[in-house]
Amino acid sequence: MKLSLKQDSGKEPKVEDLALKLRKLQQAKRALEEELWEVQVLKDKLEQEEENLSSEAFQLEVTLKEKEESLRVLQFKCDEMGQDSQRQQEQNEHKEDLVEQYRCQIQEATLKHRKTRMKFENQLQQLMGQHKNLFAMFIPERLPAEILTAENATAQLLKAEKLRMDQLAEQQEELGVIEKLSMPIEIDMASLTTEV
Repeated sequence: MKLSLKQDSGKEPKVEDLALKLRKLQQAKRALEEELWEVQVLKDKLEQEEENLSSEAFQLEVTLKEKEESLRVLQFKCDEMGQDSQRQQEQNEHKEDLVEQYRCQIQEATLKHRKTRMKFENQLQQLMGQHKNLFAMFIPERLPAEILTAENATAQLLKAEKLRMDQLAEQQEELGVIEKLSMPIEIDMASLTTEV
């Protein structure tokens, strides 16, 4: 800013005017220096803030990458656990189906055994009735031969019943193995033995 020492009229300025202009210039200079100082302080603050923000942004990026990696690992584990759970559920359903199938087979075998036992009892009753009738009809000399025939028939019936009992025992053992492999299933064994 240039100041003309001459006034508009072309005369030399007065000392008071020059001193006044000098004071004004000095005040303007001080004001500019203060503004410059304030701008510099503000600039330093902004630079510091920018540096802090950059550092924070870097830390946030690092944290974000770590979190993304953790998320990928957790997602992978979650997928694995879901697949394992599904496989386990399928295996459990398969075992439950097998257990149900064996339970039905045992019930069928029990019913067949009950029918066989009733049939055997009926045959035994008929045989005993026939034996009484035959005893009355035949003479005592033929009694040993008739007794032998009746004993053979009884032995055959007992063998048939023993075979049924063995089959039932095998099926019960198979069910026991399946129960150990899967989950415990309560079967009222007392009722099975009572029915037998």
